[in-house]
Amino acid sequence: MVNLAFYICMNKQIIVTAALLGALAVVLGAFGAHGLRAVLEPRQLEVWQTAVQYHFYHVFALLFLAVFNQDKNKSAVWAYYFFLFGILLFSGSLYLISCRDILGVPGLTALGPVTPIGGLLFILGWVMLAVAAFRNK
Repeated sequence: MVNLAFYICMNKQIIVTAALLGALAVVLGAFGAHGLRAVLEPRQLEVWQTAVQYHFYHVFALLFLAVFNQDKNKSAVWAYYFFLFGILLFSGSLYLISCRDILGVPGLTALGPVTPIGGLLFILGWVMLAVAAFRNK
């Protein structure tokens, strides 16, 4: 059985992770709006903005998740990892794909199949958040 200290530490980890990923989302959003506007095609900039948008959505989901992790909720821990890896795979792959031309790596389009895996992780994270809410006392 996992002890209470694990969940307290995990709750802090969720909030710190969300805060750092939130700061990164702001930086990447501003970079896309100001630094990449002149160098990306409109479609590539749209892909970048989609990555930022989903990145932000799931930062807020992580913050909300911290509410449910105070009651020894394993579902909340699973949701944390699903959201975290969803951001890395979904948004991360879109960031790289949108910049493939300026990075000089056209092979980054091979990351295309990674994006839906990240999307699936987002879905699983939301399902686990619902389970965490249901189990919350």
